[in-house]
Amino acid sequence: MVSFFAVLATSIIKGVALLVSYITNNTFPLPLSEKEEQQHLERLKNGEEKARNVLIERNLRLVAHIVKKFDNTGEDVDDLISIGTIGLIKAINTFDQSKKIRLATYAARCIENEILMHLRSTRRTRSEVSLYDPIGVDKEGNEITLIDVLGTAPDVVAEAVENQCEQERLTKEIHRLSGRERWVLEMRFGMPDGSRRTQRDIARMLGISRSYVSRIEKRAISKLGKSLAPKDCQY
Repeated sequence: MVSFFAVLATSIIKGVALLVSYITNNTFPLPLSEKEEQQHLERLKNGEEKARNVLIERNLRLVAHIVKKFDNTGEDVDDLISIGTIGLIKAINTFDQSKKIRLATYAARCIENEILMHLRSTRRTRSEVSLYDPIGVDKEGNEITLIDVLGTAPDVVAEAVENQCEQERLTKEIHRLSGRERWVLEMRFGMPDGSRRTQRDIARMLGISRSYVSRIEKRAISKLGKSLAPKDCQY
């Protein structure tokens, strides 16, 4: 049985992989028209998971736009992209068509709120400790502070994306990654216990730089993004 957290990770990994690709190539798919959006929301309500994937993909431009608003926070962009994507998935899962507003309007609030919760959590930890003096160096000679060690509190995730087919494919495909790639993704996306680690946390565990962890994560996501492209499931 695939865990709740593997279910959520499937959608996050796919969303982040697409978003990284779009940012790298500076090309985003056009947003859905109001009519197309309503059609896909109805299909999703009827259990068509492909409709969810389309809604995620066609709204990733919104995640990128909102993440840019937080450029001056000093937070890692990769972390903000992951968190923003969680906000988008929550929005799609909880959107109420009867409210007569566009999905993008609702999703923008969800994405921004998810990022703000992350920032408040980080700042609360920092204000309670208030220790920024160096406490040592990592194996590459980079200075480490107590704040680096503390990292970020895990994000609270409300709902899973219920798609047994994609869960099984994620479980299968993730084992094709190298041991380090698989471990980094499992730590980043909270598999199997739901406790998500930041890139800084993982860098500390492995004794490598955060930028190297970022490269490992992007390489793994790129591999999985290709493997998890929409396909028909056979039962």
